[in-house]
Amino acid sequence: MSALSQNDASDLFRAEPQRHIDVGNGAVAYRKIGEGPDVVFSHGWPVTSATFRCLLPHLVDHVTCHLIDFPGAGDSRFDRSITPSVTAHAEALRRSVDALGLERFGVVGHDSGGMIARVAFAADERVHGWGLIATEQPPKPHWRFSMFLQARVIPRFERLIVPLLNMPRLRRNPFVLGDAFANRDLLDGEFDEFFLRPLRDDPDKQWAAGEFGRNFDLGLFPALTAYHRQIRVPVQLVWGGRDPFFPVGRARAMMPEFSGPVDLEVIDEAKLFLHEEFPGPVANALLKTIRG
Repeated sequence: MSALSQNDASDLFRAEPQRHIDVGNGAVAYRKIGEGPDVVFSHGWPVTSATFRCLLPHLVDHVTCHLIDFPGAGDSRFDRSITPSVTAHAEALRRSVDALGLERFGVVGHDSGGMIARVAFAADERVHGWGLIATEQPPKPHWRFSMFLQARVIPRFERLIVPLLNMPRLRRNPFVLGDAFANRDLLDGEFDEFFLRPLRDDPDKQWAAGEFGRNFDLGLFPALTAYHRQIRVPVQLVWGGRDPFFPVGRARAMMPEFSGPVDLEVIDEAKLFLHEEFPGPVANALLKTIRG
């Protein structure tokens, strides 16, 4: 591990971002740390780029990490005129990379961030390698993930869900967030600080999280197969063996869809947020491809 401590990595996201990048649909917050080949990180819903904080001490001696908060999340700048969606965030990701002038880079995506990244860069020849962590699989969402998406039809569903997420005992329920970690204690502390309290305390971030759910295009699930066929560079899949939202069996089933070499690393005891709970093994697996 590098000289970057875990506390230092977390503090990176407590400080102001190094810059904001105008992407037309708001301005993403941008942070950069590390040395070596460039790697772009794509976070999921409804978290922020701080979800990668636990990986950073294991990565920064090997790669340069480019971390952004999508419009509506984290330290991004936005108003309620934006359209948070997978395709809009994919465009924000592309525009960010173009603004940074990156000519060759790896990509790491988690959860819906993995779908966003595939929509953004599947055919992009600048990408030298992929790391996909516990992310969407074709041809349709698993029933556990569908439960979250079905709630979006309730008007302002986020106003009902966010209070539950901010009740420590209730959020440990398996049908709230209890199945996101093997160790449910990790739902408290920094996970609460970076992701749950901001949704409670900031009405605009709460609205943006709800809008992303309402705008989630289910047609992107079957379309993933076509995106996979466009990816010809090495892909490293990293999965939790006990992930109930994106089952590892379905990850194995999608491996033949990629046009390039693909490998799957399974952490048997892990669930959805394996990169926060088991960052060392996840980072070691990712480095096989993201260093190029």
